[in-house]
Amino acid sequence: MKTTEINKSALQTTGTLAPDGPVYMLNLLRYKEYADYNNAAGTSPCSGREVYMQRYVREFRRLADEHGVRLLFLGNVGINLVAPDTEQWDDVALVEYPDFSTFRNIVASNAYLENAEPHRLAALEDWRLIATNKVPL
Repeated sequence: MKTTEINKSALQTTGTLAPDGPVYMLNLLRYKEYADYNNAAGTSPCSGREVYMQRYVREFRRLADEHGVRLLFLGNVGINLVAPDTEQWDDVALVEYPDFSTFRNIVASNAYLENAEPHRLAALEDWRLIATNKVPL
């Protein structure tokens, strides 16, 4: 199932996440060949990856940097060693948030919805966003 929408009901719970402390968001990203803004005026044609990296990331960082959000890793997918042949991802990102409420507040904010989300929706063909806690070893 392809999806690029954040599950609004999942934002209302913390699931099994620790109530405080860092949360790590694993992003599996597949880009559209060409970004799609639903024919919005003023958008120039470019790839989904370009829109994500140049527009979405810029707007997201404006919101997230002041909250202590950190990009820990961004990399291109090389080989799917254990995955169905139909499941293909372009990039993987791991982002650290101080806590889940910080993530929730950012993605529910008007600034995110107006300035960042339209670029994410235009750029991504498919997306998985998985919230995790660090397991002490």
